[in-house]
Amino acid sequence: MIIVFGSINLDLIFSLPTIPRAGETVLGPATRIEPGGKGANQAVAAARDGATVIMAGAVGRDALADGALGLLRTAGVNLDRVQPMAASTGCAAIAVDPAGNNAIAVGSGANLFARASQVEDALLGPNATVVLQMEVLAAETAELIARARAAGARVVLNLAPAAALPEVALRSVDVLVVNEAEAAWLALHLGCAASAGSLRDRLGGVAVVLTRGGEGAEVASRDVTWHEPARCVEAVDTTAAGDCFVGVLAHRLDRGETLPVSVRRASAAAALCCTRHGSQGSIPTWLETDALKPAAVPPLSIGIEN
Repeated sequence: MIIVFGSINLDLIFSLPTIPRAGETVLGPATRIEPGGKGANQAVAAARDGATVIMAGAVGRDALADGALGLLRTAGVNLDRVQPMAASTGCAAIAVDPAGNNAIAVGSGANLFARASQVEDALLGPNATVVLQMEVLAAETAELIARARAAGARVVLNLAPAAALPEVALRSVDVLVVNEAEAAWLALHLGCAASAGSLRDRLGGVAVVLTRGGEGAEVASRDVTWHEPARCVEAVDTTAAGDCFVGVLAHRLDRGETLPVSVRRASAAAALCCTRHGSQGSIPTWLETDALKPAAVPPLSIGIEN
């Protein structure tokens, strides 16, 4: 069982000829509105890959809430632990250029009222995998990490966006997922090199998955490091690819698959995600990921940016 504690947003997606610079206005042809938020995206990714998923988080009592929860409901995610709050539903504005690159601004809103206590102790145990990110309050994330570790649950942390957590919390996770920018930020704060192996060693053996865009992923388990080649796709939008990676990775680990097998599956799903416009709606189903045969796919030319 997957338990996701994290953000739930509604995304406003702007397809633009270029990403705006400071002070610049760029006109695009239209706007798409989709559910998003790192927590919700990862929950949908795990569910579409076949997992049983519980989502814990918060939305507002406003007109955006139903839209933000729509694809979670469609994917069969349990929403009993999503609380309505007297705040705005989280909202993101996403600018996407023709190469699939993006820039994102987020209004946190109700996400700041999500509490670790929404995940009761009875859910936490050896048969649970807890998935967390950094779009809710760091103190709540750290509290749930501690409780999940004490109960024997597997903990997968996506340190995105990069933000401070107590080192004891970082050392308590089973798998830490970061992209290059997040790895550099964390390495600076920990005083080590920004590589998967160095981060693993500095954190006492925590498995680290470092996504490196078109160069694939650098992975360090407790005893070994390796490079996972990326998949070759024609990318149109990388917005939800990183979240897709994390959700599928967590599900495969929850199934009892090894870290190499899980990373390979997550890379395939994220590659497919890059070939579609949108955020949460671009995440593939398990059947679609199954159809991407490893032997037919050369190393990737597009990255996992988010």
